[in-house]
Amino acid sequence: MSLPASILVGVTGNAVYIKVRGKGSFQNSPALKEFARQMLERGHRIFAFDLGECTVMDSTFMGTLAGMALRLRESGGTLLVRNVNERNYELLRNLGLNNLFSIEPSSEFPTVGSTNGESALDTQGDLSRSEQAACMIDAHEALVDAAPENLARFKDVLEYLKQDLRAGAAK
Repeated sequence: MSLPASILVGVTGNAVYIKVRGKGSFQNSPALKEFARQMLERGHRIFAFDLGECTVMDSTFMGTLAGMALRLRESGGTLLVRNVNERNYELLRNLGLNNLFSIEPSSEFPTVGSTNGESALDTQGDLSRSEQAACMIDAHEALVDAAPENLARFKDVLEYLKQDLRAGAAK
């Protein structure tokens, strides 16, 4: 039986701690992206992910991580990913994301419960189809920005999503 997907978040000092349980996917990426935007606006520059209970990640979720890392890099920040299982490590490495942020198979990690203001991120937001497509486009474009060779992998996905977005806008 797989874990229901959830994301726990907490803040201590200048660091934001994020624990992913279950699947990191296009379904929980928009909420994560919005949370990260808010934390950046508040001046947080260290984002530490605990993927010890993350069973698998899709390309949108990995692209969301890439986009966060790129924004953090621009503002002098850092994104760390820890407690990564072998499968998720290979997924991240195959997309070249190990060159964008630090990935550690296992390490000591503060529990989200020991941080200030811990909470579960609400990932059940009611996004329109076009908002979901726009989030997915941003994520896949971040994967290409992180490693240009990813364009060959995601060119068709990006084209499909852009067509879907245009079709939704025409309605």
